[in-house]
Amino acid sequence: MSDISDVDESDRFECVVINIIKNLSWIGVTVEDLHSGGRVYFGKVKTDENDINVGDTLYLGARPIPYDLEEKEMEVSLYNVDNERIDWTLI
Repeated sequence: MSDISDVDESDRFECVVINIIKNLSWIGVTVEDLHSGGRVYFGKVKTDENDINVGDTLYLGARPIPYDLEEKEMEVSLYNVDNERIDWTLI
């Protein structure tokens, strides 16, 4: 199910999970873009902690935010292999 914040599947790119931080109700996931080496941390990933492991492939989608919000310019969403948006952040 898509929502207004989804980035079109054709505009997403692969990333690899390089770190996972487990806490009581969420997991934190750091991913790295395979081409640029850029990293993004997502602090409240909505998933069962056993669904994502270091080395897994996930997908990033980014788009400019349409308003001025301090130094933030992009909304970056994290998607699993089933095309479900599992977290987002502003960078």
